[in-house]
Amino acid sequence: MPRAVPDPVGTARSATAASADQTSMVHVLPPAPLVDRVDHLCALARGRRVIHVGFADQGYRSMQERSGAWLHAHLDRAASSLVGLDLSPTDVAAAAADGYEVHAVDCTDPVAVAELGLAPAQVVLAGEVIEHLDAPGGLFEALAPLVAPGGLLVVTTPNGYGWLNVAASLLHREINHPDHVAMFTQRTLTALGHRHGWSHEATAVYVPSVKGVAGRGLRARLMALAARATCAAERVACRLGRPYAADGLIVAFRRAGG
Repeated sequence: MPRAVPDPVGTARSATAASADQTSMVHVLPPAPLVDRVDHLCALARGRRVIHVGFADQGYRSMQERSGAWLHAHLDRAASSLVGLDLSPTDVAAAAADGYEVHAVDCTDPVAVAELGLAPAQVVLAGEVIEHLDAPGGLFEALAPLVAPGGLLVVTTPNGYGWLNVAASLLHREINHPDHVAMFTQRTLTALGHRHGWSHEATAVYVPSVKGVAGRGLRARLMALAARATCAAERVACRLGRPYAADGLIVAFRRAGG
């Protein structure tokens, strides 16, 4: 039987293809300034019409108001006009009673959103919403008609690579809202937006305040101390040019080709 002769050209081609596949998995991250989340979003909203998706901060509004951190109230002072959308009828009714223009709607349902008949806005903000959704791509589809030509869709979400959860994982812990079903990174969030017709405009990062850790006793105090130390380390890393150590992402999109 003749001996098989190696094919150097085929071997080289296979090696090149494997190298290309591996290279395509490495993504250069864009610059991302460290910002105060509320201040940054209010600056984007100032003097503009804004639609705020997930405004109610379900279950946490009272706590946020006590600490002065309820975003919707800050946006109301900055925007020229503000509309709130949320899935929770109870929270929407409470905000309406306080004088806010709000609607209860599933913002992944294009038909339901269209039936509201809202005028488009220069800024549509989905704040800490996308990580709660079973089908997050639907958010990009349903909100598209609400963004005025040339306007921004701004998505804020926890950063999957934030140091706080990396540190917690070393203690066999995960820090997450009980309703979260997904974690995003800069790459995965912008890739999802691109699939649904959006181009990346800009990214900023933020480090959230640690308001407390559930439980009492020495372990809870140590966990709270460790969380605050990690957040302080994140801020230092951001100032040293490593912004993606931060625990939060603020990603702005425009309609692709718009």
